Amino acid sequence: MDLLAESEAEPYYCGVCGKDFVHIVRLEEHMKVHTIEKRFPCEICGKNFSKNSDLSRHIRTHTGERPFRCDICGRDFSMNYNLKNHLKTHTGEKPYQCDICDKYFTERSSLRKHIRIHTGEKPYHCTTCGDSFTDYSTLRTHLRTHTGEKPYHCEICGKDFTANSSLKSHIRTHNREKPFICKECGNGFSFKVHLREHVKAHNKPEPSPLRCKICGDNFVDDVALTSHLRIHTE
Repeated sequence: MDLLAESEAEPYYCGVCGKDFVHIVRLEEHMKVHTIEKRFPCEICGKNFSKNSDLSRHIRTHTGERPFRCDICGRDFSMNYNLKNHLKTHTGEKPYQCDICDKYFTERSSLRKHIRIHTGEKPYHCTTCGDSFTDYSTLRTHLRTHTGEKPYHCEICGKDFTANSSLKSHIRTHNREKPFICKECGNGFSFKVHLREHVKAHNKPEPSPLRCKICGDNFVDDVALTSHLRIHTE
């Protein structure tokens, strides 16, 4: 894999972690993260960083600090970059389009990751077990299954998690948040998988009614029909 890779959708992107850059100077500066000595260790988990600013951002994954707030909805973020991308959800801005299925995205990196669904490309490989992944962040989370690292900590019960998404899902068990709403009936669910199962119940075809051959009445099951037939035999 080339460290400096060129893309038609974005002039320059990092071939190691997939981050996008408008100017090659920014990309070259970024590449030092992957190549220079990492002199700033995290005292919590032992991970090393090449810049103190990178260490400071990483520490927020342990402390849960989110200093960047959206003025529109009040949601907080640990990095300014994530806040900027979030703001596009309010403006509706999705400037990056997939040429294969015409789906739109707010970020170039999201488009690039989406295209791999069509191509089947999985360029990020785990050197421990050989599994491959479509994006670097998924590989990074996977690597923690080998190292045992669980940097995301629940402040309520003390349980630790390998991925921030897992922590967010877990926290819903404490605050009973139900962000996944059924459009059919309005019921809310804490987890998307539970919503999917619920939606199946709406889409499930109604069972064919059981008809009494004597009087023509309909019944939902054999038990009800059998009980009804006694009326005709008594």
